[in-house]
Amino acid sequence: MILLLPIIALVAGFIFIYLSADVFTDNSARIASTYNVSPLIIGIVILGFGTSAPEMLISGRAAFAEHPGLSVGNAFGSNILNIALVLGITAIIQPIKVELKSIKKEWYFLIAFTLGAGLLLLLDRKLNTYDGYFLVAALVGFLLYTFRVSKKAHHDFKSFSSIGDISQKWKIWRNLVVSITILLVSAQLIVYGGTNIAAIFKMPDVIVGVTIVALGTSIPELAVSITSVFKNQHEMVVGNIIGSNIFNTVAVLAIPALISTTDISLISTSDVSGIWPSYFAFFLDFSVMFFLTVAIGFFLFLTVSGKRKNQISKSEGISFIIILCLYLVAMFSIDLPYFI
Repeated sequence: MILLLPIIALVAGFIFIYLSADVFTDNSARIASTYNVSPLIIGIVILGFGTSAPEMLISGRAAFAEHPGLSVGNAFGSNILNIALVLGITAIIQPIKVELKSIKKEWYFLIAFTLGAGLLLLLDRKLNTYDGYFLVAALVGFLLYTFRVSKKAHHDFKSFSSIGDISQKWKIWRNLVVSITILLVSAQLIVYGGTNIAAIFKMPDVIVGVTIVALGTSIPELAVSITSVFKNQHEMVVGNIIGSNIFNTVAVLAIPALISTTDISLISTSDVSGIWPSYFAFFLDFSVMFFLTVAIGFFLFLTVSGKRKNQISKSEGISFIIILCLYLVAMFSIDLPYFI
């Protein structure tokens, strides 16, 4: 009986997250059609913000519980999983094809925000209130730019499974809100089921945190991306990841910064052997996150036989998974002895 409830929660979570992701993707496409907005913009703003909600909630709760370092680790770890796991699995299922002109500027924004957030933390090894104001201003500037360019060009929506009707705007938005709510609740069911099963079998916290909890906050991105690629909404897939990572980098980091000062030395408790500085986890996470962010553009901009391929292929998806595995091995080799 002790094991039954977590198993039911886990199974129910996966079922509902599949169904809600399908509805969420469909209604996002309808909104793009109704307002004549690029699917990439919808992916960045609506899907990106919606699927980053778990990270924002966790960041706020961690900061109020006086564990602000967890918020930084949560933001960086989620970004790594979004690219390495979500894009990796999605590309393995089906190569992700995106026009360079539709993604280049947004990718530049993500690179700039990633470097900016890293520099803010590296300058004084703290994340304070002024950093929070800067991050919020950066997010507002990005959103204003996004909305300004979203109406400039006409977009072809013939490939969409259903076209939005102006008279049904309220219904589309209602379905979108309901589906994202079910999506987030389903992710929490999976986290609840997974963590309780892990506790029953006495798995180490570090294993639970990196696998079940981190995966739980990335499940919305994974579900939406897989559903989108099956519907040939490839711009939404990349837009979802770029948007989610932008919100993670600026919004999720801004929350603890505005609540309390974060010392990045609190991000890791790995300094038990004296070999590594206590902030080594920050450098590891940031380096892997930045490398993966650059890799997105490299794969999309890569020239093969004199021609841009404009896609993330299956082999490149596999390389993302390999990088994730190497990252986990590196992290476990440092953190695991502390928990054993």
